[in-house]
Amino acid sequence: MSGAAVNAALRRMGFDTKTEITGHGFRAMARTILAEELDQSSEVIEHQLAHKVPDTLGTSYNRTKFLKQRRAMMQLWADYLDKLKAGGEVIQLAAA
Repeated sequence: MSGAAVNAALRRMGFDTKTEITGHGFRAMARTILAEELDQSSEVIEHQLAHKVPDTLGTSYNRTKFLKQRRAMMQLWADYLDKLKAGGEVIQLAAA
């Protein structure tokens, strides 16, 4: 899904994608919470976000996808979101 499609959906929900939140902002927020609050590996997070991961051996030798770890991480993320929805603790993130 493109960033433009996510931003269009956010605007339809009433969010200002210039001053409040963007699709990319959700990715940044998830990246931060997964690392800082849910103690997930940055390497696994970067694979999930489809970022190019620095690799000294190069992708010709290292084709790791971390699928098992990514599934577990996404379940932790879903559980975290469910907890927030149910009124759990909200964590304030500092502005970049």
